[in-house]
Amino acid sequence: MTWEVLSIIGTIAFAVSGAIVAMEEEYDILGVYILGIVTAFGGGAIRNLLIGVPVSALWEQGMLFQIAMLSITAVFLFPNNLIKHWRRWGNFFDAVGLSAFAIQGALYASDMNHPLSAVIVAAVLTGSGGGIIRDLLAGRKPLVLKHEIYAVWAVICGFAIGLKIVNSPVELYVLFVLTTTLRVLSFLYKWRLPNRSLRAHI
Repeated sequence: MTWEVLSIIGTIAFAVSGAIVAMEEEYDILGVYILGIVTAFGGGAIRNLLIGVPVSALWEQGMLFQIAMLSITAVFLFPNNLIKHWRRWGNFFDAVGLSAFAIQGALYASDMNHPLSAVIVAAVLTGSGGGIIRDLLAGRKPLVLKHEIYAVWAVICGFAIGLKIVNSPVELYVLFVLTTTLRVLSFLYKWRLPNRSLRAHI
């Protein structure tokens, strides 16, 4: 049940996030649906390839595809004055999707008895892969490649699940809320990882 709930939450959050980005970039209705679907399922597809799950497993998620399509349709049909307010919530939906999918990806790899390194990679790819593809298709610099703290929260989820620190459904939901909160705080207060620029020296 925890797995299914997190999958639904992540799918809705990333589908909405992708649709909002597409509309910000003034894509047509087809572009909105494509970007929403790619954002919702791109990370899981990359994860499956790397941890040995058949790509065909993606097409077995019929209910999630329907949920994603309904979410994108709802966002597309919202009045413009509401969409303007929703743009402010883009980072929040991104945080929710990151947390839900990072935990789901880590659980996936852990259930397949993969080592800790694979669990962490699965968490990062599932949590941020769809967002990376979305940003690239929208012509934006991917959040995960900036010095802004983003993928670090997925790494923490991978560690917590891979080391069996978090096991029960209640603990997983607490991890979800904590990860989402940390991600929201990181962009509200502009927490940054160290970076080094070479522009001034060229």
